Amino acid sequence: MASRSLNKVLLIGNLTRDPELRYTPSGSAVCTFGLATNRQWNTDEGEKKEDVEFHTIVCWNRLAEIVSEFLKKGSQTYIEGRLSTREWEAQDGTKRRTTEVVASEVIFLGGSGGAGAAVSRADDLDVPVDFGSAEPVVKEKEAKSDKKKEDPKEEPEGEDIPF
Repeated sequence: MASRSLNKVLLIGNLTRDPELRYTPSGSAVCTFGLATNRQWNTDEGEKKEDVEFHTIVCWNRLAEIVSEFLKKGSQTYIEGRLSTREWEAQDGTKRRTTEVVASEVIFLGGSGGAGAAVSRADDLDVPVDFGSAEPVVKEKEAKSDKKKEDPKEEPEGEDIPF
């Protein structure tokens, strides 16, 4: 019997450290960074409380390269992705386990990361990202068909970002 399920994470927070870009032996880019999210509430006695949650974010391929280039510690960012848990054996022989957010979409919300910049599933994108809109950028199929329609002699409007 097949049942429906959903694994989706939506976060808005600030980077706790600069993104770290590495490459797998097969050449795939992978970028990891920490993200802090805060929540505030008042107790029944009227006392203000605050809690911070820390998340490990993982980006792959072209999205990893873009994130590592434009985000830095403190940047406010929207992350959309899925939870992924992995296990491994440490050098001392103990079993280790971690749960991470694998990002599929990143929007740069503020700070020097470029307010409103959106990167959506950038693995196969070969067109500039629209930094003037808070809407997600074009999908892969739309990007390739739109590129064919553009006149190569025309300069695109807005910033010229080399993606």
